[in-house]
Amino acid sequence: MPANQPDGYLAVPPTGEGRGVLVLHAWWGLNDTIKNLCNRLADSGFVAFAPDLYHGKVANTIPGAEALGKALDANYLQAKAEVAAAATFLVERTGQTDGYITVIGFSLGAYYALDLSVAHPENIRSVVIFYGTGPEDFTKSKAAYLGHFAENDEYEPQANVDGLEEALKKAGRSVTFYTYSGTGHWFFEPDRPQAYNEEAANLAWERTLDFLRRP
Repeated sequence: MPANQPDGYLAVPPTGEGRGVLVLHAWWGLNDTIKNLCNRLADSGFVAFAPDLYHGKVANTIPGAEALGKALDANYLQAKAEVAAAATFLVERTGQTDGYITVIGFSLGAYYALDLSVAHPENIRSVVIFYGTGPEDFTKSKAAYLGHFAENDEYEPQANVDGLEEALKKAGRSVTFYTYSGTGHWFFEPDRPQAYNEEAANLAWERTLDFLRRP
């Protein structure tokens, strides 16, 4: 096992073993929603780790989250380094013989998840993103991609989603994107009552588990 666990939240199945899933939080920070997701992944047989990119800070309001997100992006090279270190930790923690893990990113975290798949293709076998986009060049990636997007999203225009899908296909990657009708940004997050859509969230979760369980 690795000597040092990065700042973050680790959830392990009862067996103590499983494929690794790295979870990258939205601009709210490492809140209970992300921790609960890690626990759900562990209950489903995965070793889940969510690095705390804000190092203890959590926002509950949009202005607060916006401030934390902007501060992180202003220091994006450090953020990318911390994400890469978290991925390395998870690879070592799970003892994956092929060195591959999955990364799931939410909104702000989706950008860093997509970037990680390009910067460290030797470690990322699959990527799941929720209402977020990222880089335009995926020629170095070796991953398969699953995306969950909202029909009415003021933070992520459809043009961005279409551009990402086109870039992934152009790079020859396996890509499946779903758009959930009647939903907005944060529809998967139960602590956002103004946006949470239980039916869409459950369907996205089922699709995510199916994707993660592929050989």
